[in-house]
Amino acid sequence: MGSGRIRSPAGIKVHGRDEKSQKPARRSYTIYRNGPEGDGDPELEGLRVDMVQAEGAEPVRGTGAAWGKAPCPQRDQCKTVAYLLLGGLLVFVVAFLLGYVSSRVSCSVCGDFLTVVSEEGPYEGERDPGAAPLYWADLREMFQRQLNEEQIEGTIRKMSEAPHPPGSPQLDALSSHVLNAFASYGLDHSWTDSHYVRLQSPDRQRPNFLHRVGADGAVLERLPLEEPEVYCPYSAAGHVTGGLVFANYGRREDFATLRQQGVSPEGQLVIVRVGEISFAEKVANAEASHASGVLIYPDPFDIPQDSRKLGLSRNTSVYGHVHMGAGDPYSPGFPSFNHTQFPPSAVLRTPQNPSTAHQRQRGCPLAQPSPSLPRQLAGPAAPHSWRGRLPNVLYRLGPGEPGFRLQLGVQNVLQAVMISNIFGCMEGRFEPDHYLIVGAQRDSLGPGAARSGVGTAILLELARSFAAMVRNGFQLRRSLLFVSWDAGDFGSVGSTEWLEGYLTMLHLKAAAYISLDNAVLGYDKFLAKTSPVLISLIESVIRQVDSPNRSGQSIFSQVTEQGRRWESEVVRPLPMDSSAFAFTAFGGVPAVEFSFAEDSRPYPFLNTMADTYDNLNRALYGRLPAVAKTVAEVVGHMLIKLAHDHLLPLDYWCYGDVLLRHITQFSEYTALLKVRMVGICRGWSRGLTLQWMYSARGDYTRAAEKLRKDIYSSEEHNERLLRMYNVRIMRVEFYFLSQYVAVTETPFRHILHGQGPHTLGALLEHVHLLREAPAHFDEVLFRRQLALVTWTLQGAANALSGDVWNIDNNF
Repeated sequence: MGSGRIRSPAGIKVHGRDEKSQKPARRSYTIYRNGPEGDGDPELEGLRVDMVQAEGAEPVRGTGAAWGKAPCPQRDQCKTVAYLLLGGLLVFVVAFLLGYVSSRVSCSVCGDFLTVVSEEGPYEGERDPGAAPLYWADLREMFQRQLNEEQIEGTIRKMSEAPHPPGSPQLDALSSHVLNAFASYGLDHSWTDSHYVRLQSPDRQRPNFLHRVGADGAVLERLPLEEPEVYCPYSAAGHVTGGLVFANYGRREDFATLRQQGVSPEGQLVIVRVGEISFAEKVANAEASHASGVLIYPDPFDIPQDSRKLGLSRNTSVYGHVHMGAGDPYSPGFPSFNHTQFPPSAVLRTPQNPSTAHQRQRGCPLAQPSPSLPRQLAGPAAPHSWRGRLPNVLYRLGPGEPGFRLQLGVQNVLQAVMISNIFGCMEGRFEPDHYLIVGAQRDSLGPGAARSGVGTAILLELARSFAAMVRNGFQLRRSLLFVSWDAGDFGSVGSTEWLEGYLTMLHLKAAAYISLDNAVLGYDKFLAKTSPVLISLIESVIRQVDSPNRSGQSIFSQVTEQGRRWESEVVRPLPMDSSAFAFTAFGGVPAVEFSFAEDSRPYPFLNTMADTYDNLNRALYGRLPAVAKTVAEVVGHMLIKLAHDHLLPLDYWCYGDVLLRHITQFSEYTALLKVRMVGICRGWSRGLTLQWMYSARGDYTRAAEKLRKDIYSSEEHNERLLRMYNVRIMRVEFYFLSQYVAVTETPFRHILHGQGPHTLGALLEHVHLLREAPAHFDEVLFRRQLALVTWTLQGAANALSGDVWNIDNNF
């Protein structure tokens, strides 16, 4: 009876599945733990013994009713035996059918621990054997039933009552509220993680200023600059004087347009509009053009400023940090534990002008400009697309009228501040050392309803809902980390310092990160700023979540109306001012940030002192809690899939297509590279080829295909194999971090999402010079950049292949 097969006696045909048909169809890679099964029916074992003995006897001749004609010393005994056998067979058939029905939603090869959960299949878990099974629809309903709009609304109101910057008593009180909430939900662990960082704040005794001065430096007019409590963190301190040049949004192409128009920003103050790119990028671009200072103002064209129609007041300033990076810039690449500090020369990412030691870049917010300031701009007329809606302003490029000079003074001070990140954890059952991380910024320089209040409210509601689901029998395969970050308004300082502190282990443990910052800025346009490996999962989730403004219609259906492609409507690259960016570009962890925005009218109060609950709710026509709940549903559905699928639903294959889209842009330069290198290089007998980069991309694609086939053909119940596959899948993002650059000098090492000369983007920009400015093409630098990119790609392909004996390439 080793095989467990039961052969029917002669003349009787048993209807059932053969050995091959007993193996169920391949289902979704989602597993949960079952309770222990029974030890089997001893009566069936006895039946098997009897039947084996019958099989060993001499076969009976005849057909059909040969059972009754078998030779037997006593006819009644034969009938009794036959009836017993038929009765036993009947019991077996009934038991078999019951087992078949139950096995429709369980994996027959997964042993006691696994059940398959799909759209039709149930979730069993370690539940009461008599309880009804949970299906995927039941899980969604259970989760959505736990979500509470009133709880979300109450938390947003509490978190946005007043400004609460890092280190303030107001933030300390809110921190205690978050920590107590995690503890009250019954999470497995809750704790705080503290760092000592250097943050900038305005000097109340010496406020920042902007003056119009004469040729002798005498102050002719004191111009309105900012609200006293509004400033741009990490602006370099000092005084600069110069003319005024208008540079639109301060993008690279805007400064290129200035050069084409014959206007030089060198040594001048540059005035730019809020929008399009971050404050830090505006200041960095101005610094690259050798400007002496930057003034940033909100233009009515970009931000509505009619207070009667929910617009920004004319006297309201917009704030934002000007640190071109993330984390504490005074400990780049290192965690700020125990007052870790470095000399000023190690500050790599704060604004400064390296060409002139006494001139540093200054960024400062500017309220609605005085009419006398923009009117002083002379020079060529600005392009039509640059013209905003300031009243009675002609929008010229500058510089100002002869003799018109401005003096900008930035007198912010640095302070050592202790910040605290707050954690709540729910441990997984099978892979507790693999984490799904959900985070939201807690601090805000203003009231921060949109900036931090909504995200914190969703974070707490997710933690409460999942804790309630676990108490009702739901089980996690992987651990969930709910994190409230500090010092987010200074450039994701809290989240980045934590990443820096645990970098050596997070790429082994963190499977994905979801940011809740800026989650609700509108209600009619859904956006996902994401790593490519999460795109497929996002699509499956938004197909199942209803749009907040169209009842009964999914988010996916709404964004694909009129034949639009959902990816072009929803997917965006990770922005530097998001905590998700640091997780991917610095930590090598797949990350995403979801948000609802207004397609036709931006939320005007973001990063201002008017970012209150009432203003945000008015902008959404009273639907703020409902829209926030929708974001919670999207994130919750993603967490259910990420935390319970026994094979992580990360699309490791996608990077083959992403790399192809990037690499094909080099094809038009192949001939130029060969001709140039042969004609100019000394000591080289051939031109430069990009073939090795193409080959590395091909190796990655083949490794991804091999992994897919290995997973498809593997045994689903083999936990060792599952863990091995999951580790390789969750490290895919980490594989694209360049191992050939120093993290302290080039923190964002990702060759696709990062920044620096090692990236594919930098390589493409450099090769563009072959046509745009051949004299500036640096062959030595280009060869180094090409080597960095190629070997990082090859390393990713090798790592995805698994063990060294499985690597098959001719590189």
